[in-house]
Amino acid sequence: MPIYEFKCLKCNELVEILFKNQEDKVQPACPRCKGENLERVLSTTHYAMGSHASKGAGVSSQTRSCPSGSCTTYDIPGPTR
Repeated sequence: MPIYEFKCLKCNELVEILFKNQEDKVQPACPRCKGENLERVLSTTHYAMGSHASKGAGVSSQTRSCPSGSCTTYDIPGPTR
């Protein structure tokens, strides 16, 4: 059962909606302004991997300038292949 995050294009409120299955015919609406013009956004995640995860071993990022603006690379701790 995925939870999707939407942004109201009228008031910029972020809304989370639970879908029980792909066939759900849910018309999402903003709880703040009751607007129905919502745009799906990419949700952020936070997790730890492996048994050696500690407070100091978090995700690190590096941001640099790219032709399209700025690009960010994320290094996630854990075993590699």
